[in-house]
Amino acid sequence: MRPLKSITTALALGAALLFAGSAPAIAADKDIVDVAVEAGSFTTLVKAVQAAGLVDALKGEGPLTVFAPTDEAFAKVPAATLAALLKPENQEQLKAVLLYHVVSGKVMAADVVKLSEAATLNGESLKIMVESGHVSVNNAHVAKTDIAASNGVIHVIDAVMLPKNLGKLSD
Repeated sequence: MRPLKSITTALALGAALLFAGSAPAIAADKDIVDVAVEAGSFTTLVKAVQAAGLVDALKGEGPLTVFAPTDEAFAKVPAATLAALLKPENQEQLKAVLLYHVVSGKVMAADVVKLSEAATLNGESLKIMVESGHVSVNNAHVAKTDIAASNGVIHVIDAVMLPKNLGKLSD
C-alpha cells in the first residue's frame, strides 16, 4: 500500500476531518456481523455472509475493515446475478465477492484517504481515490465511515464491488 500521490496533504486531511465528523457511536462490545445486523440496512449483506459461510470469520478476532454495501447497493446488482451468487453451487464465487470487500487490519477513514490501494482478503486490491473531499473504493462511494466493532471497523459504500477473479456462475 503506497501513499496516494494524486492528492495534496491538505485534501487528505480535509477528507479525514469530514469523515471523522460523521463517525457514529462506538459499538466496542459487538462484532462486525452483530453491528451489521443491528444497523438494519445490511440485510442482504448479512444473508450473503451466511450463505457464503463467512459468519464465523467476520465474528473472529480480527481486526478487519469491511467496505459494506447497503441493501440499496445490492438492489443495483441485476436480480439474476444476485440470485445466482446466493445459490449453494456458487458459494466460492460469493465468498470471492464478499472477501473483496474486506481488508485485513483496522483501517480508519483518516488512514484510508492516505492510500491509493488496499489488498483484500480475496487476494485482489481495491483502488482508492479521493476527489473533492469524497472517497471512492473502486467505483463505490464511501457514504459513512468508522463504524466501530469489537473486531474492526465498517465503512458503508453505495455499490457492490465485483472482483476480476469472480469466475463463471452456475445458473
